[in-house]
Amino acid sequence: MAIRCFVLDDEPLATDLMQDYIGRLPDLELVGVCNSPTKGLQMLQQLQVDVVFLDIQMPRLTGFDLLRPLGYRPKVIFTTAFREYALESYEFDVLDFLVKPISFERFLQSVGKIYRFSPNPALQQELPQAVSPLREYQYFKVDKEMVKLFLDEIFWIESLKDYVRLHTRSGPLVSYLRISYLEEKLPPDRFIRIHKSFIISLDHIQAISANYIRINNEEIPIGRIYKARLDKQLQNATDPRSV
Repeated sequence: MAIRCFVLDDEPLATDLMQDYIGRLPDLELVGVCNSPTKGLQMLQQLQVDVVFLDIQMPRLTGFDLLRPLGYRPKVIFTTAFREYALESYEFDVLDFLVKPISFERFLQSVGKIYRFSPNPALQQELPQAVSPLREYQYFKVDKEMVKLFLDEIFWIESLKDYVRLHTRSGPLVSYLRISYLEEKLPPDRFIRIHKSFIISLDHIQAISANYIRINNEEIPIGRIYKARLDKQLQNATDPRSV
């Protein structure tokens, strides 16, 4: 039996991401998506869902305000940038907090809790093989198309003011995005900004010097203000005590 899911967040990009993640898993059924908390409350009262992926801070109603008048208690996974609401969440049947930006691997961990804590014995199981972690990807607007790009195909990203150039295995792509936006949205365990104009993939580093990082036989400069954070990230990656 499919798990009926509802996504409510006032940010359209956030709901788009959750729709994408839910759509990858055959045991999850997306029955509703909404960017308005007042309209979302009405939809939830009608739909009787199993799980709500819910933002906390929204206009007019918070996630908590929205849950209180419901006549039933769906499982709740908060999708939020704020950790300080954990204590208040005990009033509700909260399974997990997904802190933005949300990676697919972290999303899968939350889905695993749906199975483990469901009152339905048929769902009290480990994640089925069909929902094992998949390659992460994002869509990028290139010319008039939305191009699907796997994150492990990206070598580095170069800022072009209001655009970025994505250097990939299949060649460069130019997308209408600011590099600061991608810095927030890309998984921080896989990508790091090393210069005001460059984000690199940690997976593709070939060599490191005091002034540059070599990826795909190209030297990417390291900005002075980014060096300390880069050194710390690389140290954590190589220090066995951090595992």
